[in-house]
Amino acid sequence: MTKKHPRTAAVHAGTRRSQYGELSEAMFLTQGFVYPTAEAAEARFVSLGEDEFIYARYGNPTVRMFEERIAAIEGTEDAFATASGMAAVNGAVMAGLKAGDHIVAARALFGSCLYILDDILPRFGVEVTLIDGTDLNAWEEALRPDTKMAFFETVSNPALEVIDIAAVSKLAHAVGAYVVVDNVFSTPVFSDAVAQGADVVVYSATKHIDGQGRVLGGVVLGSRDYIRKTLEPYLKHTGGAMSPFNAWTLLKGLETMDLRVRAQTQSALEIAKVLEGDARLERVIYPGLPSHPQHDICMKQLGAGGTVLAIDVRGGKDASYAMLNALEVFTISNNLGDAKSIVTPPAFTTHQRLPQEQKDALGITEGLVRISVGLEHTADLIADLEQALAQI
Repeated sequence: MTKKHPRTAAVHAGTRRSQYGELSEAMFLTQGFVYPTAEAAEARFVSLGEDEFIYARYGNPTVRMFEERIAAIEGTEDAFATASGMAAVNGAVMAGLKAGDHIVAARALFGSCLYILDDILPRFGVEVTLIDGTDLNAWEEALRPDTKMAFFETVSNPALEVIDIAAVSKLAHAVGAYVVVDNVFSTPVFSDAVAQGADVVVYSATKHIDGQGRVLGGVVLGSRDYIRKTLEPYLKHTGGAMSPFNAWTLLKGLETMDLRVRAQTQSALEIAKVLEGDARLERVIYPGLPSHPQHDICMKQLGAGGTVLAIDVRGGKDASYAMLNALEVFTISNNLGDAKSIVTPPAFTTHQRLPQEQKDALGITEGLVRISVGLEHTADLIADLEQALAQI
């Protein structure tokens, strides 16, 4: 079997076994490695072998198992694991840019991603152009011969806009820019971003990969040349390494990820269908619904709507807070992709630092509630939402 299904790869790919032949992956909780001789130490620093390690900031056997496994699932040549999702985003963006470069990015981004683009990159002389990522004409107008990178969330947080990866990649590649995508909402289960044209894929492993609210983690995936020559030097010298314990936990998460994400997605679709048209809501936003503006693109790229939906509660903040505070099964938190169903009001949490005009442009209203669907029974989740909406 030369190529295995991603679900099989999620259980077996990258496995390393010690002399003890353990069934579960071993946790190499060490930051350093021993050399038999001084000559061996010198040789390893000159040229690192396939399964050799120097220091945990550079690599670790448990972390390497996670990197190889997620790369096998995503279909990339290599990967580099990081301490968090934002460490992955920062690494993927900063490692590939220098003073004088130009980046074009979709403006519909997570708040911390916008901070990197709006605040950090300009400090170092990088020119940033933010556009409506769903508008291909905007991409065509913004991309220039000196554009180095195009960056966007494949499904945006929290308004769930879906960007056409193939079309944007074609435009970016035409001017010599490479495409970096934040793929969190798409999940490794439904993603085919590289085949659709993306050069670099970024995940917050904190979300669906862990899936149980335990650890932070991130990963950047791409060609071996990019990972080892562009990204690795930046990350290993700036210290954004993943801990072996977190890597081991995420390996366990990968084993059940496919089953979890598909069940969560099915529940999200059922909930969205029930809520659509509810008079207490201004709108229901879910890419899996035919009413979503990018439904066709979503189905073409992912084949499913994902685990997250959003609702805009009539009556704004007061009404949405009344609903949130009445929920019994859902948990108020700012994470997503968890086994527990989670809700948050983005205007006042994850995106609260954005100026009001930016919130307005992104559709982040005071009544907007992001819903990350977990593994509870769908009927219980629907009943909980119904009784909470009745409290408005």
